[in-house]
Amino acid sequence: MKKLLLAFLTAALLAATTISAQAQSKVASVNMEKLFNGYWKYKQSTTILDDRTASHLKDLKAMAADLEKAETAYKQLLEQANDPLISADERTKRKSAAADKSKEVNNQKVAIDQYRTQAQTSLTELKSRLNNNLLSEIQKAVGTKAKVGGYSAVLNTAATELVVYADPANDITESVLKELNAGAPPDLLKPAGSLPPTLKPNSP
Repeated sequence: MKKLLLAFLTAALLAATTISAQAQSKVASVNMEKLFNGYWKYKQSTTILDDRTASHLKDLKAMAADLEKAETAYKQLLEQANDPLISADERTKRKSAAADKSKEVNNQKVAIDQYRTQAQTSLTELKSRLNNNLLSEIQKAVGTKAKVGGYSAVLNTAATELVVYADPANDITESVLKELNAGAPPDLLKPAGSLPPTLKPNSP
């Protein structure tokens, strides 16, 4: 009887401890992807990246046009150097001019490749910096909302591999998003496309 009573009391104590721990640990959920895409500053970041990408593409297009002109000039000089009607001295001069133009063409090709690489690196760094800034602001807003609601932890429902189930009643996504977008310019509250991840200009 004593053993049975002891077992009962132990079970009751464990149950009470579990209930107490659950009462103290209030967990909320939030969809970070929805917050990120719905935040008005994300749309602002998209515009910044689009403008920067367009600027780089414009530069690459101009460089490609200059390269095409240089290649055309090189072909013309080469044809002129092979003209059977000109003198040997003139042929030598034209071959020398063609060689110089060939170097110019190669240098322009190298310059285009370098610019494309630098532009891609610049865009990648800019995107990362903008995203990190947005993430920091969103995390701060989530933390503030969680403290006000008395939540001890917030799970990201967008990370499906980490969340098996989340009670919709504890989802604070919309309330956080409303707070983030308070006072946002009306035109930036419209749906936005994705951030351009790479620079993909046409090959010159």
